Amino acid sequence: MRLLGPALLPRVARMASVRQVQVTFDSTEPERLAHFWCAVLGYEVPTPPDGFAPWTDYDASLPAESQGRAFVCADPTGAGPRLHFQRVPEEKVVKNRVHLDVRVGTDLEGDERLSALQAESDRLVALGAAQVKVLHADGVDESCIVMQDIEGNEFCLD
Repeated sequence: MRLLGPALLPRVARMASVRQVQVTFDSTEPERLAHFWCAVLGYEVPTPPDGFAPWTDYDASLPAESQGRAFVCADPTGAGPRLHFQRVPEEKVVKNRVHLDVRVGTDLEGDERLSALQAESDRLVALGAAQVKVLHADGVDESCIVMQDIEGNEFCLD
């Protein structure tokens, strides 16, 4: 596949600038999955709209077909992307085409890195995640651990 360089992009495309990214997950239980990822990443659930104390009050104000349809969590520092979870009727059945890398082993190598990754894996397994496999350093890439969240979405501890 040939990537377009800046000179080949239309003028309008070159002028656009992305300032924020939101990552959206299909889910069967959006709120539950959002709380899982809050615990993984140290994210928080934003405050509900004005006039609603807990999110459950806001959700109850929606039409029945919209209740429980979506939930979000966000990085309290504003540095990371917002995560949006939307209810879909079907279960996950194939490997993700896109996944998150949770960066816990940055600047670590060898046994020290693998130990840090395994400690985080153990913490996440206690939250309901599953460890799928450990990929050991091969001389080119450092070790990482492939995980699944509580709905089976793959992510890596890197």
